[in-house]
Amino acid sequence: MAFRTKFKHSGGVKDPSTFSHSGFHVGTVSSPSSNGLFNYSVNTVSQSSPPSVLAGTGYSSLKRRVPLCKVDHGSVTDWLAAMKDSSPPRTRSSRVDADDMEYNNWMESYPSALKNFEKVLEAAHGKRIFVFLDYDGTLSPIVENPESAFMSEEMRAAVKEIASLFPTAIITGRSREKVRTFTLTVYEFVQLPELYYAGSHGMDIMGPAEGCGGHKIQGTRVLNDEGNEIVMFQPASEYTAVMDEIFKLLEEKASKVNGAKVEHNKFCVSVHFRRVNEEDWLHLAEHVQQVLRSYPNLCLTQGRKVLEVRPLILWNKGKALDYLLKAFGFGNRSDVFPIYIGDDLTDEDAFKSVARRKHGLAILVSNVVKDTNATCSLRDPSEVLEFLRSLVKWKRRCLSRHLFVGSQNILHKRAGVGLNQPLT
Repeated sequence: MAFRTKFKHSGGVKDPSTFSHSGFHVGTVSSPSSNGLFNYSVNTVSQSSPPSVLAGTGYSSLKRRVPLCKVDHGSVTDWLAAMKDSSPPRTRSSRVDADDMEYNNWMESYPSALKNFEKVLEAAHGKRIFVFLDYDGTLSPIVENPESAFMSEEMRAAVKEIASLFPTAIITGRSREKVRTFTLTVYEFVQLPELYYAGSHGMDIMGPAEGCGGHKIQGTRVLNDEGNEIVMFQPASEYTAVMDEIFKLLEEKASKVNGAKVEHNKFCVSVHFRRVNEEDWLHLAEHVQQVLRSYPNLCLTQGRKVLEVRPLILWNKGKALDYLLKAFGFGNRSDVFPIYIGDDLTDEDAFKSVARRKHGLAILVSNVVKDTNATCSLRDPSEVLEFLRSLVKWKRRCLSRHLFVGSQNILHKRAGVGLNQPLT
């Protein structure tokens, strides 16, 4: 269950509870854009439950929205309840059995994208596919220590192939660039320069200036440390110093709670409580609340066993997806088919962004029952790998057929034979 802390704030977003994982407030908020291509003004409207993005292809409509828990005035008891709600017992986190009735019933509403792969292809027919991927829990397994969340070589190879065929981006809460010498960035985990990275939940976007997957990209060009030209966009760039400050304060406070870990992800700071005993969660939440009281321009969100402090701007993974599609020239086009795969509460904004387009695929990675704005599911990273490989095989078959038809046409022309006549 996602939740927000309401802070008194002057200017920008007036009521932080309206800026949430699961809802948009009505109005216009301009995000900083001095270092990006667009004067990115976001007009936001309240959304009712969207229709299935695969309507007519066998997928059921979205029946419910992800519930939003609003935490008025930073109530620690509400924080604690939300922390427990997002942390299922370890026994339910194990892979489900085939005869799990509850999960099977859930799968009727959120069917397997792998088992229904042909229907996915039908829905994507005639459209340009763009691939967006979360990292933790999607490309890599969820582990106790975030610094040990390594993806397999098989997954890396699959993502590399995907990026060679489709414009591809990884949208993650992890930091895109090095903030601390002993903290690994998402790029250091993935190690693929040919795709795009949107770190800090989409607030730090970077990728190759020449484009990806055969598509060119627009945007502000800068040189990276290696002297290569890249495209970069950072809508929260003015918060750099504030996030450095909040990290130091939270790190000091968290050191008093056994098992707590604070991670600096450039434009967001994560407080992990996966290794914290449940009886100490309230103590940790009180420490976080104490720090945030002095920062009305920051807000609190929650992921899977992690509290995350972010700048109070209208930006999230869904906005990052929208930005990248616009940068590739497909912002408002109907012939685009974005595929977003993620496992966490923070991915729900991206699922909603896909749903609003009415063309695309929002895939939740989960082996337990969850409320979600996704339209279909995969159980775990192993199924994500299989899905990506299936997408690669399908695209390569399409390219092979295209090359074959093209070569046949050339042979017909050289032989002076009509294109509809057989060669002898």
